Amino acid sequence: MDGRHIRFSDQKIVDLLQLQALFQTAAFWAMDRSAEDLAIAVANSDPVVTAWDHDLMIGFARATSDGIYRATVWDVVIHPNYQGAGLGRKLVETVLSHPKMSRVERIYLMTTHQQSFYQRIGFEPNESTTMVLHNRPIDAPRATLVATQQASAPPN
Repeated sequence: MDGRHIRFSDQKIVDLLQLQALFQTAAFWAMDRSAEDLAIAVANSDPVVTAWDHDLMIGFARATSDGIYRATVWDVVIHPNYQGAGLGRKLVETVLSHPKMSRVERIYLMTTHQQSFYQRIGFEPNESTTMVLHNRPIDAPRATLVATQQASAPPN
């Protein structure tokens, strides 16, 4: 790979500004993520795997898992200048081989345009579990609850 020195890490050491820049460059579905929100996602994910060319983050993937029954792979991305060299496959395989993932019965992922890439790794289409709940912001229900309580409170 033209003398590049690529290394993978599962140490959860993530430069959030580099991650944000990687998403802006290579992930149309994550271009608007803030560094603050990325910090929350990384903190609540295990494993988190990064790929580096010296000090430049060129790949990222994360997962959430209960360690035995279910897990989900999220946010797999490789910088466009490094695509096509097998790094995406190595990134996903590193996530899947992590102790939090290696014994899990079913591992899910969502992808918009990369189904054939994931099928080559062993994932299969799964039409039976395509449900989603678009959750409201946390503040909306709380504000409604407070307004309801204030309206029904007896006068002082």
